[in-house]
Amino acid sequence: MKKHSSTKEILLQHKGLFIWIFLAFLFCLGIFFIEGSQKAVDFAAGYIIELSLSVDNLFVFLMIFISFGISEHAQHKVLNYGIAGTIVLRFLFIFLGISLVTKFEWILWVFGAVLIISGAKMFRNEDEKDPRDGLMYKIVSKFMPVSDGFYGEKFVVKNTGDNYDRNSSKLSEKAKYLFTPLCVVMVLIIFSDVIFAIDSVPAVLSMTTDMFIVYTSNLFAVMGLRQLFFVLEHLHERFEYVKYGVGIILIFTGVKMLLDIFDIHVHNIVSIGVIVALLAGSIVFSIVKTKNKEAE
Repeated sequence: MKKHSSTKEILLQHKGLFIWIFLAFLFCLGIFFIEGSQKAVDFAAGYIIELSLSVDNLFVFLMIFISFGISEHAQHKVLNYGIAGTIVLRFLFIFLGISLVTKFEWILWVFGAVLIISGAKMFRNEDEKDPRDGLMYKIVSKFMPVSDGFYGEKFVVKNTGDNYDRNSSKLSEKAKYLFTPLCVVMVLIIFSDVIFAIDSVPAVLSMTTDMFIVYTSNLFAVMGLRQLFFVLEHLHERFEYVKYGVGIILIFTGVKMLLDIFDIHVHNIVSIGVIVALLAGSIVFSIVKTKNKEAE
């Protein structure tokens, strides 16, 4: 029987994650010396909450890859392009979010309510759906000429007249070039991150509305997503209950935003402590429960 790698061994195999965390720490230290302690705390709070919420999004990535049978080497390529697209889209989302908050302060209360609802949804025990049966995939394949199958790690292939997907859009038959299912997967990854940003960007805005701090904290968190994904890929069965911790973090952040209505402000240092405790607690609880199941 093949021996499963321990959590420690898997973490050591993906040292890049710790490198990105260390770089974020150095950047935070630089902010401390240049901009002061408050800005450094705001960056740390934004980075930690973004990294925490990313866990749930990465589980969606994993489900998409498994559903389409994407090889690990191809996953690297898709994630690289997906993260590049995410960086651009996050900037647009953050710019829009801060513009709205600046003009309409009450929008923060709407964001708070959205976060509470999103957090509550984490506790639903719904069966995982095949992404190919989802509305997003149907929309994408409707407007993209798609090939009949994978062609290695290519995103685009030439239409030979008999290699298009006959169940996709009518454009496929007449198109000169076809997008492979691997390209469709990349689009799904980027779209899923856009949906995820509806939760994550307001959550970071609950900590600060400083454009530079919000975007850089998002940027460092996103740059570490690739390494974090491959850690979760090997450990997702042991982190079964982490999503509930993420759900509570969303609810806490939403409540924090709504408390501003009553002029009650929760300091970001307190927020950092609560978020770290919730995430660490859910991870420890997951590992303990997994060990108990294995023992049984």
